[in-house]
Amino acid sequence: MKNGPHVFVCDKLIRFHHCDPAGIVFYPQYFVLFNELVEDWFNQGLKTDFAAFHTVERMGTPMRKIECDFLLPSEVGETLRMRLAVRQIGNSSLHLDVSANHPDDFPRVQAKLLIVLISLDTQRPIPFPEELRTRMEKYMA
Repeated sequence: MKNGPHVFVCDKLIRFHHCDPAGIVFYPQYFVLFNELVEDWFNQGLKTDFAAFHTVERMGTPMRKIECDFLLPSEVGETLRMRLAVRQIGNSSLHLDVSANHPDDFPRVQAKLLIVLISLDTQRPIPFPEELRTRMEKYMA
């Protein structure tokens, strides 16, 4: 994934709770980091309060599908540079490319995420609001 104006970038410190007894990231913890990255993207990149999006506007963004390649281990104390780019925006679906690299730029993990926008009241997919869609389009790869 390239780095540039169409990519949201966020650094994440690998903490003890991310790791297994060997001191490397336990692979399911990457899914937690991906979710944090999406939340950071909403808050910082899209200028949309992620908490209010869920609690006030009653919209959610569950993951429907994740494809992930684990390339190299990451260790406690490292800071990973995480990147997010939009591959495709559907009516209520969002395809994202994410990666996490060590500061030496060696890729550690790459993933493709499929997120669906739902009403938290009905648990059914709903279309993206136009204003949000427009802000998301700025991150098209």
